[in-house]
Amino acid sequence: MHAPASYHLRLKELPPDSQPRERLRDAGPAALSDAELLAILLRVGVAGTNVLQLAQQLLVEHGGWTGLQRADYAELCRRHGVGEAKTATLKAALEIGRRLLITGADERPQIRSPADVASLLMVEMGHLDQEHLRTVLLDTKNRVQQIATIYVGSVNTAVIRVGEVFRDAVRKNSTAMIVVHNHPSGDPTPSPEDILVTRQIVEAGKLLDIDILDHLVIGRGRYVSMRERGLGFPSP
Repeated sequence: MHAPASYHLRLKELPPDSQPRERLRDAGPAALSDAELLAILLRVGVAGTNVLQLAQQLLVEHGGWTGLQRADYAELCRRHGVGEAKTATLKAALEIGRRLLITGADERPQIRSPADVASLLMVEMGHLDQEHLRTVLLDTKNRVQQIATIYVGSVNTAVIRVGEVFRDAVRKNSTAMIVVHNHPSGDPTPSPEDILVTRQIVEAGKLLDIDILDHLVIGRGRYVSMRERGLGFPSP
C-alpha cells in the first residue's frame, strides 16, 4: 500500500532508539549528532524521507551549520520538505547560537590542550557516518571564536582547497586555529593523507600569520593529536 502524498513521519513515529528528543532527554544535547539536533527543529519529514534523513540531506547540501546559517531565506523556503515555518525556526535557532558564541569573550571556552578540543567535539564527531573537517578558531588568548564545518566527505588533498580552510579564520581575524576531522571507521590513527594535508595547512598558516596549533583526528571514544605525535608539524 502506497503512503498518501501528505504523509509525514514525525519524530514520535520513529523507532524508539532513533528518537532525538528522547536521546536528548536521556543523554543530553551534546550526545546528539548534527542531524539529530536539526531533526528536532524540523519536527517532520516528507513523503519517502523521514525527518532524520531530511536533516542529514540539508546539512550535506549546505556544508553544515555554517552553510545553513548563510543560506538564503527564500531559497530554504522553496526547498522541498522545508517551507517557511521550518526555515524561520532554523534561522532563529542559528541566530541564538551565534549570539551565544559572541556574548562575553570571557564566557567562551579556552583551549589549553588537545583534550579541551576533544571535549568540545568528540562525542558528536565520533559517531558521524561521513568524514567532517572542522576548524576551531581562536583569539589571542586561545578562546574559541567559532567552530566551522569546512568539508563533509573524504578529507584528502584532492578535494581540500586551502583557501576554504582559512576562509572563516580570515574573516574572524583569528590568530590561531585547530583543525579537526573524524574517521567514521572509529580508528583515529592518522593516515599518510592526513599527514600530507596537515603539512599543507600548517605551511599556509605561516603565510597567513595564523598559527595552526594542532590537527586532531577523532574516532569513537578516542582521538589523536597529530602535533603530539609529531605528524605533519615541524620538529620543535
